[in-house]
Amino acid sequence: MNVLTLYIVREVLKGSALAMLILLTLFNLFTFSDELRDIGHGNYGLQQILTYLMLTSPRVFFELVPSAALLGSLFVVGSMANNREVVAMRAVGLSTGWIIRSIMLAGLVLVTLAVLVGEFVAPDSEKAAQLLKSTAQNNGVVMRTQYGMWLREGNRFINVRQINDDGSLGDIRIYEIDDQRTLQTIAQSDQARFLGNQQWQLSNVRQSTIAPGQIRSEHHDTLPWQSSIDSDLLKVAVVNSDNLALHDLFNYIQFLKANNQKSQSFELAFWSRLVNPLVVFVMLMVSLPFVIGIGRGVSAGGRILIGVLIGMTFNIFDRIAGHVGLVYDMNPMLMAVLPSLLVFMVASYAVWRLS
Repeated sequence: MNVLTLYIVREVLKGSALAMLILLTLFNLFTFSDELRDIGHGNYGLQQILTYLMLTSPRVFFELVPSAALLGSLFVVGSMANNREVVAMRAVGLSTGWIIRSIMLAGLVLVTLAVLVGEFVAPDSEKAAQLLKSTAQNNGVVMRTQYGMWLREGNRFINVRQINDDGSLGDIRIYEIDDQRTLQTIAQSDQARFLGNQQWQLSNVRQSTIAPGQIRSEHHDTLPWQSSIDSDLLKVAVVNSDNLALHDLFNYIQFLKANNQKSQSFELAFWSRLVNPLVVFVMLMVSLPFVIGIGRGVSAGGRILIGVLIGMTFNIFDRIAGHVGLVYDMNPMLMAVLPSLLVFMVASYAVWRLS
């Protein structure tokens, strides 16, 4: 790696680090403001809020890496263009392709860092953050596993596999033991709906009663269930794609398919997670037309504004594509890759025209 390549890589990384620090600080300030509304609920105080912000920061960092790369490249390489450094590089025979390669080397460092944080730090810290918040606010006893959430209520152990958008629960299993810790009953229900005042209604219930020498099975279309479990406690998502590493997410998708359950949303999350680090290269490519040609002479404030607009537009386009894919049952891999691929092609064409 020659001196100029090292210089460009170092400057892009410095700009991206500064942009990340600003973005992460702003995001945490907004989150802190939102969390203050819940202060005083249960044991949720200022210390818990600060710990929650610290634990969610790795996930936020992973999501903000492409935006930080875009802003850092626009600011740093744009300044180099304004100072005629890019012109000088091209005047001594360095091609536009060489400049792009040097910037992409900085992107490779950012992608490596994003993958390490996103796979080995963010899932566990996000899981701990959600568990901390829920248990502090509700004083509940919860254990989260890969295939659901476990709650204990006296001699009953409850396993919840799904939380629906309307607040109802899906795929519930209730195990009850006696004082000698012997299993007495097992109940499995497709759905549980909260009626208020600690009352739930179970639907399509298969119940097995275990007695010495025999097991008696019963089926109920509906069955009342009284539980002191606060429904807000269940908002700590049973299986959340943010809480799973890629290999765990892949295994959970296979588990859903094997049990004939819908997996499209998790497949979209899987491919989006896989594509997200590569979006760094897309954002760097998007920044190039603004710093190699048409961005010459643009102020720092103007470049930041351009970066924010591009980042927001891409994020909205990406989310729309994902939701459209879920609604119309399109291929999750295609809908995760398509926005980045289209933007990369447009940016590549713009760079080709300028060079």
